[in-house]
Amino acid sequence: MSFFGFGQSAEIDIVLDGQENRRTAEIKTEDGKREKYYLYFDGETVSGKVNVNLRKSGSKLEHQGIKIEFIGQIELYYDRGNHQEFTSLVKELARPGELTQSTNYNFEFSQVEKPYESYTGANVRLRYFLRVTLVKRISDTVKEQDIIVHTLSQYPEMNSSIKMEVGIEDCLHIEFEYNKSKYHLKDVIVGKIYFLLVRIKIRYMELAIVRRETTGAGPNTFNENETIAKYEIMDGAPVRGESIPIRLFLSGYELTPTMRDINKKFSVRYYLNLVLVDEEERRYFKQQEITIFRRADKIRKNYQAALSHHNPSLLSDGGGNSKTSYQQHQEDEEEEDGGKEAAEKKDEKEK
Repeated sequence: MSFFGFGQSAEIDIVLDGQENRRTAEIKTEDGKREKYYLYFDGETVSGKVNVNLRKSGSKLEHQGIKIEFIGQIELYYDRGNHQEFTSLVKELARPGELTQSTNYNFEFSQVEKPYESYTGANVRLRYFLRVTLVKRISDTVKEQDIIVHTLSQYPEMNSSIKMEVGIEDCLHIEFEYNKSKYHLKDVIVGKIYFLLVRIKIRYMELAIVRRETTGAGPNTFNENETIAKYEIMDGAPVRGESIPIRLFLSGYELTPTMRDINKKFSVRYYLNLVLVDEEERRYFKQQEITIFRRADKIRKNYQAALSHHNPSLLSDGGGNSKTSYQQHQEDEEEEDGGKEAAEKKDEKEK
């Protein structure tokens, strides 16, 4: 036992399998800083080793058991005392007893379901972490290790364009068109704006990407709007019949996938906001929701080998029809390469 800090104590360290070859990703913290953690996907095994290091040699440490948990939780900032856990797995590492020397324990959470993407927003945080607890009579020793989870999506070929007409009667009539309604995080928004009727003096026009974070439900619903990108697409007065092209690259902005009704706690949606400003500083705007999703990045061969070594199930669906994130990863690469080849052939024909 330890009274007034004079007895034995321990430090806990968590080492993940294959972490020297595993990719990392960054996520924003509550105070706006960015932190880097190891990256995992849905269905991937989380395994490693827990090291319990005694601080004083020759002295024993009594404990009431050692356990490790894999937790996925949602924390609403206005209700911090009430964390919502949507994933909670526990492994017992050691039964109650005594430690006479530093010890390590292996652990494995096989093919863990990770249904949502890690997210830190204005009013909510979704995180995944490992927590080791060494239970003692007076105060437990606890160590947490965060990981980042990315969810990969693949939408069908049917990705309809957005066409809308807006205007003010007898003053302004414009038609805008975006090439599709679903975009991946490194996509390009391509579109055109047609001026069918212009009887007001427009000074400039801009396109903005707005992120709307919705938390809570009913009367306790909170909406937080944040302008992620603002892109001026026209400066000066247009004339009737004029066409303005739009080309906005998404890779330069800090976007997340669209998240709808996550565990009935929060949603994150994106909107394209078209704004026209006249010479009297009056603003005319039209908002259109778009869907943003994450496609697989190209990965290094040694990372692929590390994944297959630590979790072979990621490379095969075992004869079933469901796809793992890794299989999705490979198919997206093939599709992207095929799309680039088709685009190059089209450019050659146009030339």
